[in-house]
Amino acid sequence: MADKLLVRAYNVEVGDCIYCRIPKAHRLDNMVDDFHILIDCGSVGGIGHLKAAVDNLKTMLPDTVDGKKRLDLLVVTHEHKDHIAGFDPELFRRIKIDNIWMNAAMNPQHPQGSGVQQLHDLATIAMRNIASMNIALSSELQDLVALYGIDNDGAMEALRTTLPESNGIAPNYVHAGMTQADLGLTSLVGATIKVLSPEKDIDHFYLGKELDETLHGLSSTIALFRKASNKKPSAYPLSISKSDFHTLQSRMMSGAFAFAELSSTVTNNTSIVLLIEWNGKRLLFVGDAEWNTAFKAGKSNGAWNVMWHRRRAELNAPIDFLKIGHHGSENATPWNDQANGQVTEPSIILDAILPVPANSSHPKAKAVVSTKRKNYETIPRSELLVELGRRVQSVRNYQQRLGVAAFNLPKYDEFEKNWLNTPQPWRTDCEHALSGKDFVDVEIEA
Repeated sequence: MADKLLVRAYNVEVGDCIYCRIPKAHRLDNMVDDFHILIDCGSVGGIGHLKAAVDNLKTMLPDTVDGKKRLDLLVVTHEHKDHIAGFDPELFRRIKIDNIWMNAAMNPQHPQGSGVQQLHDLATIAMRNIASMNIALSSELQDLVALYGIDNDGAMEALRTTLPESNGIAPNYVHAGMTQADLGLTSLVGATIKVLSPEKDIDHFYLGKELDETLHGLSSTIALFRKASNKKPSAYPLSISKSDFHTLQSRMMSGAFAFAELSSTVTNNTSIVLLIEWNGKRLLFVGDAEWNTAFKAGKSNGAWNVMWHRRRAELNAPIDFLKIGHHGSENATPWNDQANGQVTEPSIILDAILPVPANSSHPKAKAVVSTKRKNYETIPRSELLVELGRRVQSVRNYQQRLGVAAFNLPKYDEFEKNWLNTPQPWRTDCEHALSGKDFVDVEIEA
């Protein structure tokens, strides 16, 4: 319905491509129409899903005088393939983009993010060198290597240069605390869009002082690893045996993967987190922001913990919609994962934004998760989805709805069997299995 706010989560497997239409929130001169937002366009799968999503997106956008489609705001939450792989200038050639937001950590010139930039650059070098070795890796490590693929360079060039230049704009590297004037949404009326994360001081909040020496050591390790990985099998160092060389190489690879995991976590924690407020409704889009057990000053922190301590005034109230973070990962939506039920900071945050309805009343909030069950347990984490199913109304008993087709889900016996018969929030993978549609629509009434 045109008078309802629409969130459309495209089925791009493991990735995010989220469209949001705010009714009657775009004013130009004396005309008022809808305000159109795209949040991310990425996938760890092929480009086909993303092309289909952008093609559908064009049908939702209004025409401009020069025959293009108008997109009022493009938000790029963070620099991972599953959020940026679709930013091919050719896909967006017929779309006029008015604003491009990226997080402050994606700005190579950001003075308070040099440590995070260095960590990301070193992890990229290490993962690309491992990819060039063509060795067998587990599915988890393959996905980690893919996050730093060479195709990211093209996407970032498009976002920083090609798309801004073709639209006559400059990208805005955003952080929490920016005013509406800072954000530049001059045409937005009847709604507000607040950036709750990341904080401006990227290195301080998400990297922490204790990692300075570690980064220095990593630089030396990566240099050695680069030399070792570039050697041909017939050109082993003469100073050590082949077996010792392979042992050294294995240790360096283990270290490289550990730092890539760290870099990936920090990149997730610098995701743009948006709070959209419209007609008394609150919608939270969280990218891949992660959480820790508790906030620690001067340490490497999860984005949720930082928001709870820095932006609690905006966060400490029930929301009406949640874009479930990181494809349903266990560490991207705050919850109580303690077996003994002990109250933790993450569980307090969840109770604040999505309280369990009292006295057997029905939940009012809605949620959706863009996901695809793969070969490991944590994406999506079934127990988390079941917990969220207690707190939102947009749920489905997928075991009952899918019937025998449920057994076709990857790793069904290990990760789905015990949970799929309990209501969960709408999932793009299961909804696609039910309807064949390439998107899931969530409508929010005023």
